Amino acid sequence: MPKATGGHHHCSHCGKSFTKLGNLNRHERTHTGEKPFQCSQCGKSFNELGYLLIHKRIHSGEKPYHCSKCGMTFTWLGSLKTHERIHTGENPFQCSHCGKNFTQLGNLNRHKRTHTGEKPYHCSQCGKGFRGLMSLKQHERTHTGEKPYHCSHCGKSFRGLMSLNQHERTHTGEKPYQCTICGKRFTLLKSMKLHGRIHTGEKPYQCSQCGKNFRGLVNLKQHERTHPQEKPYHCSLCGKSFTKLDGLTRHERTHSGGDKTYHCSLCGKRFNRLRHLNKHERIHTQEEKTYHCSHCGKTFSQSEDLESHERIERLCSDLCF
Repeated sequence: MPKATGGHHHCSHCGKSFTKLGNLNRHERTHTGEKPFQCSQCGKSFNELGYLLIHKRIHSGEKPYHCSKCGMTFTWLGSLKTHERIHTGENPFQCSHCGKNFTQLGNLNRHKRTHTGEKPYHCSQCGKGFRGLMSLKQHERTHTGEKPYHCSHCGKSFRGLMSLNQHERTHTGEKPYQCTICGKRFTLLKSMKLHGRIHTGEKPYQCSQCGKNFRGLVNLKQHERTHPQEKPYHCSLCGKSFTKLDGLTRHERTHSGGDKTYHCSLCGKRFNRLRHLNKHERIHTQEEKTYHCSHCGKTFSQSEDLESHERIERLCSDLCF
């Protein structure tokens, strides 16, 4: 039981004092891990009633916080405050490695891991590492199949809240991101950033084959397909090029004097392709002849031999009549 002395309530775990019993009770849950407030829709539990009420907005679709500049609505006050920095241009968090600025401290911390390579969050099922906790949580839903975020317009479900927000704009037509240079509006922040490179001339994606630069990764990928596939293996006899070594090896056998590695065990005749050897060996084995000429009844072991024979038959028929 918590002790009360002189109007103060003391935590039995760490001794910290509180003037109100309710504050002490909330604090002690940080020690016990108790989460007495449970969501009736998804079963998720919380250690404070306020957190449960905020969580319920995910299910109800309630977004009580409105941006005074563009009218965009938010579930949480913190999300609104972060969003407003898009309009003000405020990016108070700067990377000490490259100087890039961010609107949120969490985004800066995740970004820094691109420099350090650190991925502290690991999936318990497949071991994959992630730079951010939210990325891990969203990934874990690929294993469980959980999609807790539901569209209030059509009922479609999503693994991540950001995916839901982006989807809902297809219903509302909302375009909250505006270019500060020309005023054009966008549904997605990444679309606005890509557009901004038209004004700045920035082309950060470079083709490794020809050095040409592009504004977007998709543009680079499309361009790379215009380059012929690399063919590093060249025939020393005719110069023909191949993408794979075994393709070159097969080709070189077609040259006179080339290596004919497949030989008949009965007569010793050599072939540069296995299928040619197999066809030849049927001469020795008297393999059953299953292809019959419809004109004269003659049988063949190979379909191409029958086709050749029938062409001659048709030619003879044409000459006779």
